[in-house]
Amino acid sequence: MYHTPTRSKLEQIAVEALTCSHSGSCCTRVKPNRSNTEAAAGRMSEGDSAGESIHGKPSVIGSFFSGLGQVYQSWLDKSTPFYAVRWGVTLLLTFIYMIRVYLLQGWYIVTYALGIYHLNLFIAFLSPKVDPSLLDDGDEGPALPTKQNEEFRPFIRRLPEFKFWHSATKGIVIAMICTFFEAFNVPVFWPILVMYFIMLFCITMKRQIKHMIKYRYIPFTHGKRTYRGKEDTGKTFAS
Repeated sequence: MYHTPTRSKLEQIAVEALTCSHSGSCCTRVKPNRSNTEAAAGRMSEGDSAGESIHGKPSVIGSFFSGLGQVYQSWLDKSTPFYAVRWGVTLLLTFIYMIRVYLLQGWYIVTYALGIYHLNLFIAFLSPKVDPSLLDDGDEGPALPTKQNEEFRPFIRRLPEFKFWHSATKGIVIAMICTFFEAFNVPVFWPILVMYFIMLFCITMKRQIKHMIKYRYIPFTHGKRTYRGKEDTGKTFAS
């Protein structure tokens, strides 16, 4: 005898079928494709490595100038103890520059600016690092010795000798480079510049000498006492 399924059983079968169909479609959509994932990861890693190669490493020009600066600094460090050689090269460059200006009959304004720059460097070289006039009202800070029996204090310059030489040499080189450009050849009456520079030099040096006399210091380290131990006579004493 054939029995037709009841309404409740038919509804249960339909619900189960719909549930399975929905779960299968969801699983199909959620399940990732392994090949697509690996390809995307490979593209990301390639992009990261490319970005690091572009932004992480310095450029060729930057590396060149960095290496050039290191070589230049190493040569400066090696030339530090050779005072006579350094200043001899600077005087030679000055002589070459003066001959060039004399032959070209121009660039007097550049020469005047170079002279003013060297004068400022020379005054800073002769001046103490701590101005004694600032120490008159108080007892703070080191003072220059004014008596012979006082403790020896070396003269500390505002501009050390090596920096003075380096800046003076760079000024000469820059002035030499300027003589190759016509834009810096400003027409001036050079005797006026010479007279003005001589007057400025005399006034500046007079003021510096008065400052040295007033505060009783000399811009050179001298007079340091040296102590010698007892000489070894080679004699032995028996007890």
